[in-house]
Amino acid sequence: MASGSDFALAVSSELESVLRLKTVDYFITRRPWLDLYGVNVRPVAPFGSASRRPYVDPALIHRSLPDELLFEVFTRMTPYDLGKASCVCRKWKYTIRNPVFWRNACLKAWQLSGIVENYKILQSKYYGSWRKMWLLRPRLRTDGLYVSRNTYIRAGVAEWKITNPVHVVCYFRYMRFFPSGRFLYKNSSLKIKDVVKCMNFRSSKADCVFGGHYTLSDDKVEAAVLYPGMRPTVLRIRLRIRGTTTGANNRMDLMSLVTSGVNSSEASVPEEDILGVVEGWQDDETHNPDVPAVSHKRGMTPFVFVPFEEAETSVLNLPVEKMDYFVPG
Repeated sequence: MASGSDFALAVSSELESVLRLKTVDYFITRRPWLDLYGVNVRPVAPFGSASRRPYVDPALIHRSLPDELLFEVFTRMTPYDLGKASCVCRKWKYTIRNPVFWRNACLKAWQLSGIVENYKILQSKYYGSWRKMWLLRPRLRTDGLYVSRNTYIRAGVAEWKITNPVHVVCYFRYMRFFPSGRFLYKNSSLKIKDVVKCMNFRSSKADCVFGGHYTLSDDKVEAAVLYPGMRPTVLRIRLRIRGTTTGANNRMDLMSLVTSGVNSSEASVPEEDILGVVEGWQDDETHNPDVPAVSHKRGMTPFVFVPFEEAETSVLNLPVEKMDYFVPG
């Protein structure tokens, strides 16, 4: 098929002069099927139209930044930053819908399932759309901490007084997940702005940060962490992921929290194998008679996700005097 420039050479000079005398109104009709390719293609205007002038992008960043470099910038952004960048302009929105960005994010988030299993789930549940899979499939977020704020009332003692004081005690459960199947757990009364600095694998024993292993099946999370010491204790956690909006995954309901004793051989297994050791245990099962199995019923407040960039300004840093109880929602 001849291009527009080749066709222009075939037009006679008389016909071209007539076309220039006419004013042709050309309306750009939106073509929804062009969105499937992720690029809004500009149609070719007819001869003599005012729309046939060369298109120049008015945005300075688009004239200065090549498309190849813009693509590389988007490749290095997190999925949540891509969602924010898609609101900048129409060109960025169509560029970010490229499935390459979302495929890499999905394969990293669900790397425990394996590439083959992820492709099967993609075709069977999400019609081959990596972006839809990212939004609708439950997953654990790794760009922050899951925090559970718990409070209880403790009666105090005062001498030479008729009434006794009452104290509101506040403590937190912190969990940080990694795509490799590992997670960090800390139980502390410190605020999140102070704990976020030590929630990493380089933390010292004084920080009391313990590592464990987890598995994810649909929206269910099975996790286990081993407390070493004279009487080793394993903490078994069952969680359910949910979100306040589509794709948020910013809440985790604490379904069960059980502590049990383990024997010396079970306590010596590597950290990543502790979940396999306790798999299939009953809630009242323990392998050390000195450490009975306890199914905790208090301190079961749902976890709230706090991104790293919001750790300093989160409302969870408020003292008990200003926020005695927190409703996760």
